[in-house]
Amino acid sequence: MTSEGIGDEAYVWCWLPGVEAPVVAGRVEAVGNLITFNYGQSYLRRKEAISLYEPELPLRAGELEPPPGMRMAGCIADGAPDAWGRRVIMHRLLGAGAEDPDELSTMTYLLTSGSDRIGALDFQASAEVYAGRGTTAAPLEELLQAVERFEAGEPFSPALDRALLHGSSVGGARPKALMQDCDRKLIAKFSSSTDSYPVVKGEYVAMQLARHVGLDAAAVRITRALGKDVLLVDRFDRTPGTGLRHAIVSALTILELDEMLGRYASYADLAQIVRERFTRPRPTLHELFARITFNVLVGNTDDHARNHAAFWDGRMLSLTPAYDICPQGRAGGEATQAMQIGPEGFNQSQLDGCIRAAPTYHLSLEEARAIVDHQIDVIRNTWREVCEQASMTQAERRLFAGRAVFSPYAFYGYLPAAPQL
Repeated sequence: MTSEGIGDEAYVWCWLPGVEAPVVAGRVEAVGNLITFNYGQSYLRRKEAISLYEPELPLRAGELEPPPGMRMAGCIADGAPDAWGRRVIMHRLLGAGAEDPDELSTMTYLLTSGSDRIGALDFQASAEVYAGRGTTAAPLEELLQAVERFEAGEPFSPALDRALLHGSSVGGARPKALMQDCDRKLIAKFSSSTDSYPVVKGEYVAMQLARHVGLDAAAVRITRALGKDVLLVDRFDRTPGTGLRHAIVSALTILELDEMLGRYASYADLAQIVRERFTRPRPTLHELFARITFNVLVGNTDDHARNHAAFWDGRMLSLTPAYDICPQGRAGGEATQAMQIGPEGFNQSQLDGCIRAAPTYHLSLEEARAIVDHQIDVIRNTWREVCEQASMTQAERRLFAGRAVFSPYAFYGYLPAAPQL
């Protein structure tokens, strides 16, 4: 298979709210260095049509350019394959050893990645016939075998190639695949040959602790295949047992930033948008603050703007469940969060600074401290139980406890000493 024959345009199909079959929404086209978008006339005539995302793609006729400083609209970029998916596609089209993602065009990535992508969009070469790509299912063991052979640069069967392509549209840099368990759709996240610590177990523990402290977090479970740990994450962008897909936009899109400008993403700016454009703004702000402090407590510093998202119903936004919470390995004590926490630019992984930013999230200092103290108590009281669920050895627990989880640095200015796990 090659990328020959792929032109400079693709048709965007979408699943409207409450509808199980996709319709053509419009067309994306490469114009110079930009990817522009046009709504189809038939879509604009639909009574139930919604904007793919406002304000960047308002529901009107004519060519729509991406926001200033961006190459394509963020809601389109949210549906494109990320680092892992691009690696799979490069391997498929260019062969083992291909490393430069710019060897393939944006349209190639959109039109060759799997169709079961996050959210409610897909990209097709035809405006008349919808043909899903990469829908091959495979047992977990075979998927893991395909990932291992892929990472080793070894060939694998066409069937496993198609199964791996199925998950190429899911974001992130780590190896993963898509699965189905009865009527539920899942993301399977695998260990990598380059892991220096038990990443999969760490993410399971953090995600379970998040649910224990009361955060709205995606359901996860951990299993093993071929002697390796695998994390299974329930997809909250699908309604179980139906063909319904739910539109999602990343915080990066909400903040009108792209990957190159992601370092400017700010929780404080996101909080302002929550106040203006989200359903239930006050409880959403409280949930956002609680996610920030939880990330600090468990050492998740990979909380960049692609790791936050919201459902889009055509009018308003609502926060999705939390996902991709994973303690990060660290050598020293000092750490920073990927997004700025306070309006003054504070981003240190310290609870004291989070408390000072509490008014940004419509919380008093006392309410903020109550949230943090509750999280500390629950993490301390459930740590052992959750580690046992993950079959985490004592040596593995020591890699996290007191380093990433309950790092002393997090408690400077808040408690005299870090609580013990």
